[in-house]
Amino acid sequence: MSNNDLTRRLAAEALGTAFLLATVVGSGIMGERLADGNVAIALLGNTIPTGAILVVLIMVFGPLSGAHFNPAVTIVFATRREISGSDAAAYIAAQIVGGVAGVIMAHLMFEEAVFQLSTNTRAGPAQWFSEVVATFGLVAAILGTLRWRQEAVPFAVGLYITAAYWFTASTSFANPAVTIARSLTDTFSGIAPADAPPFIAAQVVGALLAAATFAWLLGGRPVTAEAEGAAAD
Repeated sequence: MSNNDLTRRLAAEALGTAFLLATVVGSGIMGERLADGNVAIALLGNTIPTGAILVVLIMVFGPLSGAHFNPAVTIVFATRREISGSDAAAYIAAQIVGGVAGVIMAHLMFEEAVFQLSTNTRAGPAQWFSEVVATFGLVAAILGTLRWRQEAVPFAVGLYITAAYWFTASTSFANPAVTIARSLTDTFSGIAPADAPPFIAAQVVGALLAAATFAWLLGGRPVTAEAEGAAAD
């Protein structure tokens, strides 16, 4: 693969992750401002745009990079030997940079302070277990749909994240790049920086458990890494 090809793939990962975080954080700010103190309405306003933008981003960037937008997803494909270790490391770096850029975009659009640290506490065994479950389910949605209905991956991922916002106590971050980026916003969708590392560890555990489970369920049959992958909030 040429350097230009890798550069385009990394640009797709960075751009896609940036728009994902701009949507997560921006819709959180908008939802909270319009909800008049009703947290359920604010969360609904955060949920629907996030699920919707995932469908769009995976359809746009999937053919370019696989549309991972998520280090946990990239790690899964690396363990399956469907992306090289060096490319996986570059993908993860692009995702983190893109995520931070997306948070900055949201802050600028809503006239928030550009650089922030979250004070929103999200900690404890229930939250960490929720992230294991959320990430397991996300990877399951990706691998299962890739095997049986590749054209449905964008919709499966968007719908899964929409549901997982509500059935997990953590509101389904399910993405280390998203977690890092959301630690840099002291708005509705933020997570305190001190709470981010356990979330990330739980996400990696959930992703690897799903990869192992589906390697068995699918009989070790190969899944095309460059078919549309996905991410999460």
